[in-house]
Amino acid sequence: MTAQLRAGLFAAITVLALDQASKLWLLRVFDIGHRGAVKVTPFFDLVLAWNTGISYGWFQNEGAAGQAVLLAVKAVAVIILAVWMARSRTLIATIALGLIIGGAIGNAIDRFAYGAVVDFALFHVQIGGNTFNWYVFNLADVAIVAGVAALLYDSFLGIPAAKAP
Repeated sequence: MTAQLRAGLFAAITVLALDQASKLWLLRVFDIGHRGAVKVTPFFDLVLAWNTGISYGWFQNEGAAGQAVLLAVKAVAVIILAVWMARSRTLIATIALGLIIGGAIGNAIDRFAYGAVVDFALFHVQIGGNTFNWYVFNLADVAIVAGVAALLYDSFLGIPAAKAP
């Protein structure tokens, strides 16, 4: 196993561990379910949201069959990403794929364990008496977005691919 692949696996395992630890702490120790919304800063709250859908809550009303399909699609996606990570030629892409894999597995564990993804971070802003909320998300979501951003950076600004003869 190359040092580059180890870095990608380390990223995936770290994201998975931090994501699951944060969710378990919020659910079992902090008991966010009974506390309700907890104001952390004027623009950030901890809240409990059970997301039974996928990104932005899409497909929330699909029931148990829908959950099974989402898990199957996620498993196939993780396998494809893992193969891509193993074949990756740049360190940034390998780590980015590790972030995405770790986040995807973290959310899949939630879906399997709870039937929904545990989301808890809410950013908001108040303008002119109106409150505007961002989507509620978790650390796995942050890792996935960071991984996608890093892949985009690597593909547009990273080391250029070798030219074909």
